[in-house]
Amino acid sequence: MKQQRIFFNSSLPRAGSTLLSNIVGHHPDFYVSPTSALIDLVLGSRIGYNDSRETAYTDTETWKKGFINFNRYGLAGFMNAVSDKPCYLDKSRMWAAYYDLLSMIVPNPRVVLMVRDLRAIYASMEKKFRENPDVDAKIMNNVEMTGITTDQRVTHWSKTHPVGYSVIKLNELILQKLDKNVLFFRYEDFCQAPDEHMKRLYEFFEVDYFQHDWNNIQQLTSENDEAHGIFGDHKIRQKLERKPDDFQEILGNYTCNRIVSENRWFYDYFRYN
Repeated sequence: MKQQRIFFNSSLPRAGSTLLSNIVGHHPDFYVSPTSALIDLVLGSRIGYNDSRETAYTDTETWKKGFINFNRYGLAGFMNAVSDKPCYLDKSRMWAAYYDLLSMIVPNPRVVLMVRDLRAIYASMEKKFRENPDVDAKIMNNVEMTGITTDQRVTHWSKTHPVGYSVIKLNELILQKLDKNVLFFRYEDFCQAPDEHMKRLYEFFEVDYFQHDWNNIQQLTSENDEAHGIFGDHKIRQKLERKPDDFQEILGNYTCNRIVSENRWFYDYFRYN
């Protein structure tokens, strides 16, 4: 089995995770995954590890070592089956949520996590909702979603998948000081200075730098967008550019102020004004 290195893209939803993976995918040494179910395989094995009746008849330390090696070599076998490139970038926001488990399986895992002003994330979701009144939101009964206000929809999204859960787990990651091997990017900064950020990323991954063409970003990953309902738009633009923020217009002053107030830690930690 050939040696390959695995890295993790565990960015917030609606914060450029697909864009970042497709940019990295232009590097000749990298294979990049679409939204991945690899974390689900790991969590599935954890269920067996914890719930199997045979656990009671096995030495605890031996069983734990077996669980770790099962997943460690399982990841290696998965990479070998998918690609022959030396580096593999797996995209799932769940890696950050289970960072302690990941670090048990992959020593010193390298995770890149793109964040974005939460007001812009919720505004992006609200725009998708308004653009697709005929499509089931896949998150809440569509009749209920249509019959409530924008502010109420944001409240709902802030407590559930995909945004609320990710933000809560991100806060836990930071509070528990588990972020030493996590490279944080702000989406807004990345769009304004992509070369600088990619140099930091490749140094963090300890791979050779690759010069990207920011006017010619090809879509390399293919997603099952229908599985994500109205929030399943994973298409990227060929040219890297940041659109002006419109969250104030979309959400209104009250909702924008409430988002900042309720997530003060986020705005302080990532230095958003």
